[in-house]
Amino acid sequence: MRIDFHPSTTPTLGVEWEFGLVDRTSRDLVSAAGELIRASGERLPDPSRLHGELLRNTVELVTGICDTVGEAMTDLGRLLDVVLPEADRLGVDLFGAGAHPFAAWDAQQLTEGHRYEELINRTQWWGRQMLIWGMHVHVGMPDRDRVMPVLSALLTWFPHLQALSASSPVWAGTDTGYASNRALMFQQLPTAGLPFQFETWAEFESFAEDQIVTGVIEEINEIRWDVRPAPRLGTIENRVCDGISNQAELASLVALMQCLVVDLDARAAAGERLPTLPPWHVQENKWRAARYGLDAIVILDADNTERLVTEDLADLLVRLEPTAARLGCTTELAGVADIVAGGASYQRQREVAQRTGGDLVAVVDSVVRELTR
Repeated sequence: MRIDFHPSTTPTLGVEWEFGLVDRTSRDLVSAAGELIRASGERLPDPSRLHGELLRNTVELVTGICDTVGEAMTDLGRLLDVVLPEADRLGVDLFGAGAHPFAAWDAQQLTEGHRYEELINRTQWWGRQMLIWGMHVHVGMPDRDRVMPVLSALLTWFPHLQALSASSPVWAGTDTGYASNRALMFQQLPTAGLPFQFETWAEFESFAEDQIVTGVIEEINEIRWDVRPAPRLGTIENRVCDGISNQAELASLVALMQCLVVDLDARAAAGERLPTLPPWHVQENKWRAARYGLDAIVILDADNTERLVTEDLADLLVRLEPTAARLGCTTELAGVADIVAGGASYQRQREVAQRTGGDLVAVVDSVVRELTR
């Protein structure tokens, strides 16, 4: 099976930012995506930049093809300038986190469409449980043959991205003890979770053919890996992160992802064999980051070297500074350290819950406020 990859001549960016919609008063989820999309679409030059997802309580803001992090943030800011007033008129707010702390999964309404109906028909209980939101970043790749090596090498920093973005500690009214419950929920879907570490594009093509022939998927985009190739767009798509509550943290995480891909691709283009972790270490790191967040001790190499994720992040940011300077995102990349210093979303949510005696409505309030603060 041949899968054409349409390369990007430059490391372009595309960002997909998911939000839950919550009622202004009760703070529970509301199935208002259709109304919000219709109302906002009338004011957007390109209505396709705002669309629905599996559940009717979800909207996704999508950038165009951007050259820099700053351009992507400006693009998203313009979308918010239209969407937020329309949401206000509907009496709803945008909630940017990996999971809602108290909404009932079985009370949510599905979006109509064959794609979603087939997903639920196949996945049943686990599919209906997908009351989760994330943020996806596409980075353009110039050479098909370097896609899989770069993707596999990126998995070394999987726990760093997951820990920084973790924002789903509470599920159905209960603190799960995890920083990112979303990470472990989402991998229950068939074809979701960690990618296989293929060395060549031909291996990926062979895998995709097997998936289609055996009926696992109908088309390539049903491969829902945490990090995956997007052949039609000519990108690597990073889907590791939980939902993000504010633009500053979003910009920092996008910068980190772009810098990682560009740095690794440059090293591969220079003939370097990129470092990778054994799959069992990658799997363990995902669990540790989901469980412990920024307190995770992660495995760095095949020699079993371990280190606190925040300490390794500090060195990574220094190493990526020249790449960030070339890409024009020095300020945004430096903001990664601010997430560590100020606490990730899961930590901030827990602090609010502790301060208010477990008031989960107050937790939703705090997440909503961060978007416009």
